[in-house]
Amino acid sequence: MLTTPENIRTLQRKLYRKAKQEKAYRFYALYDKVYRADILGHAYSLVRANKGSAGIDGVTFEAIETGEGIAAFLAELGEALKSKTYRPEPVKRVMIPKTNGDKRPLGIPTIRDRVAQMAVKLVIEPIFEADFCETSYGFRLKKSAHQAVDDVAYAMNRGYTEIIDADLSKYFDTIPHANLMAVVAERISDGEILRIIKMWLKAPVMEEDKDGKKRYIGGGKENRKGTPQGGVISPLLSNLYLHLLDRIWERHQLEKKLGAHIVRYADDILVLCRRGTERPVEMLRKILARLELTMNEAKTRNVNAFKGKFDFLGFTIWMGKGRKTGNHYPHVQPSKKSLQTIKDRVTNLTARSRTIMPLDWVVNEVNATVRGWVGYFHYRNCSKAMGHIRHHVEQRLITHLRKRHKVRDRKTGYARFKYRALYERYGLYKVPTTAVWKRAHAL
Repeated sequence: MLTTPENIRTLQRKLYRKAKQEKAYRFYALYDKVYRADILGHAYSLVRANKGSAGIDGVTFEAIETGEGIAAFLAELGEALKSKTYRPEPVKRVMIPKTNGDKRPLGIPTIRDRVAQMAVKLVIEPIFEADFCETSYGFRLKKSAHQAVDDVAYAMNRGYTEIIDADLSKYFDTIPHANLMAVVAERISDGEILRIIKMWLKAPVMEEDKDGKKRYIGGGKENRKGTPQGGVISPLLSNLYLHLLDRIWERHQLEKKLGAHIVRYADDILVLCRRGTERPVEMLRKILARLELTMNEAKTRNVNAFKGKFDFLGFTIWMGKGRKTGNHYPHVQPSKKSLQTIKDRVTNLTARSRTIMPLDWVVNEVNATVRGWVGYFHYRNCSKAMGHIRHHVEQRLITHLRKRHKVRDRKTGYARFKYRALYERYGLYKVPTTAVWKRAHAL
């Protein structure tokens, strides 16, 4: 992870402290910070580290670095921002396959626009970070999905075991621009910052077909709703708009009045209840309606955690029962969907068609993929799931070695490619099979 230069951190601390100390203060002199050379340079490094693809202009990081060079690229962008001649390019629409067979639209701005967005984000994020509620965990500094899950488990331990698993209908596509800009303007009065954010919201959306032909499919000046998933600034803006929900819940003391604790990770919303779900879900509908958002009734579920299970941020959660004491506890383990996803990835990486590749490449790719998955899911009650994944990885590599060495008989394959050799000879990553937090289990 890139370290923020100290001079930028100093600026961010000052903005954060000012915002924290004066809840009604509106910041009016921010735009000149955006085109500072140090901020643009760090913004480029952050965007580069994300390894995103080219936007609609086809310009890649490699083209920038081997062509005009980073310094010239940033100097041109800085001058455009300073002279207020900067205009964003159309956003490139790509469709990303989902595990259920559907496709999710992703909007990819050009690298130039992503760097500009990152520069603005570096300046304004500390201001809004000072306002966000403690129950909000998505797209935030020093907040994580694990902390959100811990919050859920802690609430369940306190009796909040009736769960409203709320789903929003096309949230990113339905955020009203006027309302969103009003929320931004509550804290920022700098007209140029507001103008540039509005330009990004209004950027046309363009699609490129297989023949390279481009056509406009949305966005533009007449567009009144939505922020494209894929833009650097979009997570902050989308989080900021749903902060209104958290703020209403907190200011009106709805947790105390309704016995309902809210936990939010971006647009993944759980309301954990201890006195029934009827009043909390009705209040949630009313607040979302005020925000001009719609709850997907077909996908929103009410779950009693003693009788059923619910999924949240890749985990399946329910009130389990300790084998020894019989005491109930929040049981958190990787969901079936998460397990199937990593199994499918490992299966594809060890397919017969890849036996033509150097074995080291195959093993290294498997290791990197599994390590990344384990880094997130080696958490709480994961022992059984980790055991399944270790077994699957071992079986797939043995099968791959059999195909590679033309060993048809499975029994012979097991005799030739022993489990120990997978780790000692071939360098396979060994999936841990014990939970990192023993107290996650009821004793």
